[in-house]
Amino acid sequence: MTDRRTFLHHLGASSTLAFLPAVTIDRFESSIDKRDTTIDAVEVIKVTGPYQSRPGYNRQFQVQAVHIYDDQRPKEYKDQLDAKVVEGSTSQYFISIKTKGGLEGFYGAIDSETVAPIIQQMADFLKGKNALDVEMLWDQLYKRNRHGRAGHYMMAISAIDNALWDLRGKYFDVPVYQLLGGATRKEIQVYGSCLGFTAEPGKIGPKVKELYNKGFVHQKWFAAHGPGEGVPGLNKAVDMVREIREGGGDNLQFMIDSYMGWDLPFAIAWAKEVEKYHPYWIEEAFPVDRLIAFETLSKSTSIPIATGEHFYSRWEVVNFLRAGVQIIQADPEWCGGISELVKICHLASAFGAKVSPHGHNLPAQMHVVASQSPEVCPLVEYLINHVEHKVHFFKEKPLTDNGKIALPTSPGLSVALDNDVVEKKEVVRL
Repeated sequence: MTDRRTFLHHLGASSTLAFLPAVTIDRFESSIDKRDTTIDAVEVIKVTGPYQSRPGYNRQFQVQAVHIYDDQRPKEYKDQLDAKVVEGSTSQYFISIKTKGGLEGFYGAIDSETVAPIIQQMADFLKGKNALDVEMLWDQLYKRNRHGRAGHYMMAISAIDNALWDLRGKYFDVPVYQLLGGATRKEIQVYGSCLGFTAEPGKIGPKVKELYNKGFVHQKWFAAHGPGEGVPGLNKAVDMVREIREGGGDNLQFMIDSYMGWDLPFAIAWAKEVEKYHPYWIEEAFPVDRLIAFETLSKSTSIPIATGEHFYSRWEVVNFLRAGVQIIQADPEWCGGISELVKICHLASAFGAKVSPHGHNLPAQMHVVASQSPEVCPLVEYLINHVEHKVHFFKEKPLTDNGKIALPTSPGLSVALDNDVVEKKEVVRL
C-alpha cells in the first residue's frame, strides 16, 4: 500500500502534476482514503438497456476523402421530422479497475476497438501495480508495445488512464479537476457540434438561429461537399458558410469541419471565398499525415486552422504547432488519456495555441478543460445529436440546452451507471 506522502511525492515528480501547490496538497489531508491501492482486477463491462432513437435524425453525411469516387458519395440527406420514435436497445462498454482495498476506477463509454487490447495485453500487466503511480503506469504501457504509439493500442491506454484518474479522484474524495490544479471556472462553455442536422440549402440558417437563441453562441457545422464535385461542390461549400453567418448574425462564432475530405487547392479556394464571413476555424481539412498541406493552408488564410482529433500523443502535436496550427483538438479518449492531454495543453500554451478537445465523450475532456486557463482551453465540444446516447447509462448526465455545463462535484470523473436504465451487465471475456 502506498501512503499519502509517497503518492504526493509521485505527484510532485510527475510532469503532469508538477505544478500542484503545497496548499492544494494539504487540503486533501482530511479526505484521504487510506485503503490499499494495489490493482487487483481490470475488467471491461458490457452494459445493455432500452433506448429510444431520436425522431427526424437520420445521420446527415459529412464530406469524406473517399467521396472523390462517384459510387462512394452518398445522396444528400433531407430532414424527416415526421419520423416515428423507434423503441430498441443499445449496448456500451465501460472499463473497471479495482484495488485490493475496494476502490474502483470506472470509465466509459469506451470505444469497442479498445476492448481487445485492454483484456489481452494490459489487464494482467496492471495487476499488482499501484494505481497511484501516475507517470510510470502510462510510460510502461506505452513502451511495452512497439505499435503503442497510435491506433487502438493508444486508445486502450487512454481508457485505462482515464479510469485510473477516476480512481485517484475517489481516493482523495475530490473531482479530478481538483487533482489537476483546481477549477479555473464554475461552468464550462460548450460549442454545439451540429453533426446530424440537415445541410439542405435554406434550412441551415433557421436551425443556426434556433440554436443561437437557446444559448449555443458557438456552433460547428459539417461540410457536406468537397473536391469530388468540382466547382459546384466548392460553390455549395461556400454557400453553406454564408447561410450560417446570415442565420446566426455577427456575434455567432462558428466553425466548419471538413473531416479530412478536402485537398489543398479546394481548401485554399474555399478559404479565399469565406474569409469575409470570419469562421472561428476550419477543422481537419486534410488527413493528419498531410503536414505540409496544413502548413501551406495556414500561411494562405487568416482563418485559424484546427486539427488533432486523430493525434496520438504529444509527439504528433508538436510538429503541427510548429506548422502553424492554432487549435489542437486532441481527444482524451484516443490521444493517451487525461495524463497526455494535460501535457498537450502545456505544449499548446507555449506556442500561443488553443486546445479544444474533440468531444465524442464528455467527462475526461471536461475535467481537463476545467483545470486549464480559459485562454488555452476556452471550449468543450458538445455533439448535440450524439451526447444523449453517449451518456445514456450515466447516473449524472452532463447535458445542456443552453450552451453551458456546470462543473461536476462528485469524486472522480462522475461516471456511474444509472441502474434504472441498465437491463444487463456482463464482464467481457476474450
